[in-house]
Amino acid sequence: KVDYDVCSNYGNWLYSAGIGNDPRDNRKFNVIKQGLDYDGNGDYVRLWVPELQGIKGADIHSPWTLSSAALSQAGVTLGETYPWPVVTAPEWSRHISQRPGRNSHPRGRRGPAQAPAQHKDRGIDFYFSRKKDV
Repeated sequence: KVDYDVCSNYGNWLYSAGIGNDPRDNRKFNVIKQGLDYDGNGDYVRLWVPELQGIKGADIHSPWTLSSAALSQAGVTLGETYPWPVVTAPEWSRHISQRPGRNSHPRGRRGPAQAPAQHKDRGIDFYFSRKKDV
């Protein structure tokens, strides 16, 4: 049996992309929250992203927040075996900090330790706002 409704599927993809019909301001699809809600142990990510298989539990949803020792133990080198995030949204931090046994920012700050210069201090709002003089 195939359960497929073209209109609903298209509408859901638009909504997830943040361009659907939603009366709430500043609505965004939070990939960290969704990952934690629907793949709490990271099994789905581990299946499709073999580069991160050595990362245990929910940490797989935000590998850039792990310590150098944890990344090394998992066989992950950010920027080499797995890329740094292009952007880090400020709203992700509250979901990362809610994980058991984790500090909100193990390195003492948000985002990657060495953010690319063109993306430094620019959350996802910068890229989707109409004003670029932020």
